Amino acid sequence: MYIPKQFESPDRALTLEVMRTHNFATLVSSDAQGVPLATPLPVVVSDADGVVSLHFHLARANPHVALLRDGRPTMLAFSGPNAYMSPGVYADLKRVPTWNYIAVHAYGLVDEIVETHRKDALLKSLIAIHEPPYAQQWMNLDEQFQETMLGAIAAFRMNVTKLEGKFKLNQHRKEAHLQMKATYASGTPDEQALAQWMERLGL
Repeated sequence: MYIPKQFESPDRALTLEVMRTHNFATLVSSDAQGVPLATPLPVVVSDADGVVSLHFHLARANPHVALLRDGRPTMLAFSGPNAYMSPGVYADLKRVPTWNYIAVHAYGLVDEIVETHRKDALLKSLIAIHEPPYAQQWMNLDEQFQETMLGAIAAFRMNVTKLEGKFKLNQHRKEAHLQMKATYASGTPDEQALAQWMERLGL
């Protein structure tokens, strides 16, 4: 990802926060001919002893599974809030529109999770994030049904070897920040989120 110096993530913890808050990511791998394949999926983000690990699963029938098993280069792309920015935030008329956004790209080696109990733990982690009350319902389902559901997915873990965070909030144009925040603060949910990030980053 192209990241000019002024847009670099200001902090590793904030990068991880974006990943956890916007954990419906896009998995991207290339086949032997270099043709990319992308799969959107939910991700569990963990950070232990300084190592970021990403856990996710796909339908076993998804052709992406074969690429992962083949050790193809892989990236997970996380998209945070994003919004159009009008040149109207400037007093100077010689300005053009742009787009502000927060994005994170994670690269690493992918290992398959084959043990049933570990696949079950991954599903429970996703349930804990998105719908904790459902955990009991899942555990109450009969064992054969659970095994069938777990057998229909392929689960993986990526240990991140490279993490890129981009916070593009027009940092280099301080003269526009006040109007930007005012405009975004009364706008769409994404615009409001960007205004909040501007406040947090002291812009």
